[in-house]
Amino acid sequence: MPQSYRDLEIFILAKELAAKVHKMTLEKLPKFEMYEEGSQIRRSSKSIVSNIAEGFGRRRYKNEFVQFLTYAVASCDETKVHLELLYETGSLQKDIFEELIHRYEELFAKLFNFREAVIKNHRT
Repeated sequence: MPQSYRDLEIFILAKELAAKVHKMTLEKLPKFEMYEEGSQIRRSSKSIVSNIAEGFGRRRYKNEFVQFLTYAVASCDETKVHLELLYETGSLQKDIFEELIHRYEELFAKLFNFREAVIKNHRT
């Protein structure tokens, strides 16, 4: 197990994507979406990162670690829904949507597999 959450591949990827989403909402969305859906997707994408970090801080306690990883997985799903809504309402360009949804699907798979590994192999 890494010494810091910063060493986890899922944290690195989630943080990179949260920064990308943050910038995208400020630079690419129509002004009216910046405060509505833009605010929601910024929060959900950053929630993934913070739940990974908080869960890692509680890694000594399997149930808490798994709980925070589950929150991260759920926030990843939420972020994908926000991306889909932005795209389907015409507020997000197809190329940006396709790149981000693909990256979030990749992150989801990694988060899910990491959580499953913790459930199966955790030792205090």
